[in-house]
Amino acid sequence: MINIELFNSSLIALKDYLGLKKDETLLIVSDETKREISQTLLEAGKQLSGEAFLIEMKQREINGEEPPVQIAELMKKVDVVVCPTAKSLTHTDARRNAVKEGVRVATMPGIGIDTMVRCLAADAGKVMQLSLRVKNQLVNASEIRVVTEKGTDITMPMKGRDVIESTGVLRNKGESGNLPSGEVYLAPWEDKSNGIVVIDGSVAGIGMLKEPITIEVKNGFAEKIEGGKEAVILKGMLDKVGRDARAVAEFGVGTNYTAQLCGEILEDEKVYGTIHIAFGNNVSMGGNINVKSHIDGLIIEPDVYADNILIMKKGKLL
Repeated sequence: MINIELFNSSLIALKDYLGLKKDETLLIVSDETKREISQTLLEAGKQLSGEAFLIEMKQREINGEEPPVQIAELMKKVDVVVCPTAKSLTHTDARRNAVKEGVRVATMPGIGIDTMVRCLAADAGKVMQLSLRVKNQLVNASEIRVVTEKGTDITMPMKGRDVIESTGVLRNKGESGNLPSGEVYLAPWEDKSNGIVVIDGSVAGIGMLKEPITIEVKNGFAEKIEGGKEAVILKGMLDKVGRDARAVAEFGVGTNYTAQLCGEILEDEKVYGTIHIAFGNNVSMGGNINVKSHIDGLIIEPDVYADNILIMKKGKLL
């Protein structure tokens, strides 16, 4: 029996956010963990598009791992691709190559039914307005500093780097992003970030943290990672891929007022009042680190400075 709330959210995703039309083709790329969501998207897609296809692969092991080459080729041959998967396909060549062909791609890593229903109910215009406010505070800055009461104090140079709004509205050829969305993000300059990061929210691939993870960053790399069992897990995830997986890749600010902390980074990193710092791949956002891993860590109630000017205090945009 179809979940009506999920079906309606699927219609919103495909029609309002992706602008799917009757003369277009839709491909849903999924894995065994997201069958209810992918099947519901397929049924909604059949109503809205000329043709809708669903293909299921084995669950990937880490965020940023490529899908099979056959699926990567299919992604280039349709108008719209939606990827509800356990691990993220955002930072993959498959997504980037599809976008180069003009395909609109929405990635939904770790998406849950509650997240889909809750976050797609957000007023897209309100999310866009808040995202623009954040972007305007960052776009001309030379460096960002993040400070928290739990010990975070890191400076990330970013002069000249693109500041990107991700609102989930992907209606033009070659547009791509997370869905649901609501964040502003950028790639700090490689080899230049320094300080301490205390992740106290959640981590991609781990979930909500039982105790904070403290990361010492030197010249753009996570050189020391301390904490409890989850810190050990994070070190294992990074070291499995190699040195560049420890590189500071992203600074982002959540701008979706309906998002809630739930342990899935897709929603967590969109929560208004939080920032996230990611390690690993950043070529999709204008950086130079091309490694098959991208792991976000969420920080709650941060103070954020742009060129020493306080623009966010305890998660509230000033």
